Amino acid sequence: MKPIILQPGPQAWLSSSTLSSYQDRYVARLREDRYAHNVIRVYLASVAHFARWLGEQGIGLSSLSAAVLDRFLNDHLPICSCPQPVRRTRYELRTAIRHLLRLLEAEGAIRPDDEQDGLSKELATFDAYMRDVAGLAETTRRQRGLIVGRFLAQTFGAGSVDITKIDTGAMRRFVLGEGRDWGAGAVRVAGSSIGGYLKYRQMCGDKVSKLLQAIPRAAHWRLASLPETLSPAQIDALLASFDANLPSGRRAYAMVRCVTDLGLRCAEVVKLRIEDIDWRNGTVRIARSKTHFMDCLPLPRATGEAIAEYLRHERPETVSRAIFVRHVAPYDRPVQTGVAKRAVIAAFRRCGWDRCDPHVLCHSVASRLLREGTPMKHIADILRHRSLDTSKIYTKIDFDRLSAVALPWPGRA
Repeated sequence: MKPIILQPGPQAWLSSSTLSSYQDRYVARLREDRYAHNVIRVYLASVAHFARWLGEQGIGLSSLSAAVLDRFLNDHLPICSCPQPVRRTRYELRTAIRHLLRLLEAEGAIRPDDEQDGLSKELATFDAYMRDVAGLAETTRRQRGLIVGRFLAQTFGAGSVDITKIDTGAMRRFVLGEGRDWGAGAVRVAGSSIGGYLKYRQMCGDKVSKLLQAIPRAAHWRLASLPETLSPAQIDALLASFDANLPSGRRAYAMVRCVTDLGLRCAEVVKLRIEDIDWRNGTVRIARSKTHFMDCLPLPRATGEAIAEYLRHERPETVSRAIFVRHVAPYDRPVQTGVAKRAVIAAFRRCGWDRCDPHVLCHSVASRLLREGTPMKHIADILRHRSLDTSKIYTKIDFDRLSAVALPWPGRA
């Protein structure tokens, strides 16, 4: 196997640092993930730059954390005067050092981030509550965790959280987004996130009733808006925008077909596994992202053909059971939700549409089913809505049926 050789300067920085004993294991870990030789060399040189800075700052191995990485990137990098040759590309440094931190955590050399400070530990336990007790989807948990994290960091810094020291005025100002020009939607999201956190603390035995009552409530009329949809011609144009020259084109096309044909959310698309598809009977199992139950849906022929084309001709060799996997190192891992979202948005851009919400495709599926006379209960089941009321909003865009029951406008001739 071809050795990774650094230039003398960076190699000297690494060899004389506290990270020297981990150099070989770091390279081995990247090779296991099938990173290219040149990429490993760049990442190792980036770690050497980090090692030099650690020595200058007198930071020991046990003190390494994500916060130290942020200091390196935000404080040192903009004014870096380290001698050449040195890696200064931010995204290379960030990725390389994150690999290093994961290696050090796995070997017990440093503590995981959720043990670094009181705030991280608090957010980790709150996330476990949202997952195991509230049953929230991963994307919802991530959004609420970020909002609550910003509020707690603003209130307590990195120290321990004392719920009795939360000021109702400061909490109201945060939820209302003072200085951020938030709309009603952002206020509702921030309020529900802080409210969810306070209910978690209430379950833990804290007295938070006054704080809960102080959360501002933005006006919201449920199901008042009209869902946006695409016409059948627009759906055809969207699917026709994929060609053989697109990078990872078969994967993107198969993911978009899953959304347009089955009404799947992007988070559900990336969770599909090989065993979820019954090719003989033409069905696919869907793990509900919100309720954690499994649904079995018919697999349309066009959708199955798109997935089969990807599996046969583009999917890399991998031990992962996920259908849609990474095409670049680290391999053997499923893609993230953002990959599916970007595939949809890129198709919008190729059609010349200024859209950034993939959920319009789910609305379009419901609209199509309604036009075809599908019962409302079946539409709710296909879209995996908890309540039938959620699906009723689509009756507002069924103009053919609405026109048959609409009364004349008063005073109209």
